[in-house]
Amino acid sequence: MLNLAVVLEDSARVYPDRTALVYGDLRVPYSLVNTLANQVANLLVSRGIRKGDKVALLCPNLPYFPFVYFGILKAGATAVPLNVLLQSREITYHLTDSDAKALFCFEGTPELPIGERGRAGFEAAEVTEHFIVLPATPFAKESQYGETLWAAIEGMSGEFSTVTTAADDTAVILYTSGTTGQPKGAELTHQNMLMNAMVSDEMFPRGEDDVYLTVLPLFHSFGQTVMMNAGFRRHATLVLMPRFEPVEALKLMEQEKVTLFVGVPTMYWAMLTAVHTGQASVPSALRTVVSGGASLPVEVLKDFKETFGLQILEGYGLSETSPVASFNQLGRPAKPGSIGTPIWGVEMKLVDADWNEVDDVGEIAIRGHNVMKGYYKRPEATAEVMKDGWFRTGDIARRDEDGYYYIIDRAKDMIIRGGFNVYPREVEEVLMTHPAVSLAAVVGVPHESHGEEIKAFIIRKPGAEVTEEELIAWAKENMAAYKYPRIIEFRDSLPMTATGKILKRELR
Repeated sequence: MLNLAVVLEDSARVYPDRTALVYGDLRVPYSLVNTLANQVANLLVSRGIRKGDKVALLCPNLPYFPFVYFGILKAGATAVPLNVLLQSREITYHLTDSDAKALFCFEGTPELPIGERGRAGFEAAEVTEHFIVLPATPFAKESQYGETLWAAIEGMSGEFSTVTTAADDTAVILYTSGTTGQPKGAELTHQNMLMNAMVSDEMFPRGEDDVYLTVLPLFHSFGQTVMMNAGFRRHATLVLMPRFEPVEALKLMEQEKVTLFVGVPTMYWAMLTAVHTGQASVPSALRTVVSGGASLPVEVLKDFKETFGLQILEGYGLSETSPVASFNQLGRPAKPGSIGTPIWGVEMKLVDADWNEVDDVGEIAIRGHNVMKGYYKRPEATAEVMKDGWFRTGDIARRDEDGYYYIIDRAKDMIIRGGFNVYPREVEEVLMTHPAVSLAAVVGVPHESHGEEIKAFIIRKPGAEVTEEELIAWAKENMAAYKYPRIIEFRDSLPMTATGKILKRELR
């Protein structure tokens, strides 16, 4: 028996009164998080959800997320967390592809109408039978989008005996954009997720009063493992922040005496700017800062050390590796610009296109307790990246004489915008469904705060009329907010190879 829900259950048993979650004025103790997760598990079982069934969760960083996530796991089902920026048609795709039997969906806000998109996505997904609304108004029993969580769990027992799951049963399916168009679901087992949370937890210094600012999205592997699962294992207090704002984040860190912050490079850049312009001050309790999701500019690292007096510890991983694979670990010198060394129980090597090991520069391959089972229902895609237990990442790196790895280039042409991975091909596929677009080539161009911005080069269909503004507005309607191109350039032709491949390097 191994179930990832143990990270909550153990802390609830030993520290029932300790605050698990802080959201605004709300303080939720571990015992209550566990009770609500038990009610969610009872609800799922009462609706016919059985061990191995998939249940989707579309929710920002709110207390609902852990209630539902751990309720799904306790029921023996597989959690399928979805990006809150997805549009209706993308939600339908993810529900259908994952065979999700139910969707728990946040009602949303006027700025982010998640409920509206979720309901429309659910209506179009034939496989998904149940839709439960997580209302924006606390404890609301009614919602225009359907049955609410509070109405559904009314009368449900707060006791539940967690369903027996094996170490290699799938705990979570995390969707990752593939270089080949449609997103694929990485199947991560209870052992993958639990070991990664445990090893992550062990790598950070421990205090009696650990408080985590949780602003990394919990639907993403980084926030889920390093913040929620590792934090719950440590019985830390998680201060939830649905959307990163540098000044607000720094004020919240001071107010709640936050000791650990994990973020992506653009967050560090924004916090430094806020301190340098006098809008916020350096929080007093902060002890540990961790960065991942993209390479951290060395200038930011230096500036942060001078300004905050703290060394940012950099790590590396992917959804397929639960996610942490390497880290600049405490007790060993951190090397600026490096993603560190493999974490405990994990091996890394550099390989060429034919899986032969190379010494100088190559693609990172990973083997260990953190590597996924494979892509859900995609044996061919799995076979492309996995061999003898090794997973090839698509990231090109070099290794120094001390065994530290340095990323040289991201997989193929991937764009990292504000910490989110955007695969150009997926954006191109959508753009080419526009009636006026003949051909699209999407690249990342440098951007001072987002790292990269998305630019599309478009060839119009003969006689077709569409302006830059019209096409951007259309793209915004049809793609998640982090994916659509902000810059469009019309061309009569695009540079190509003899075989017709677009030469992206000439467009950048």
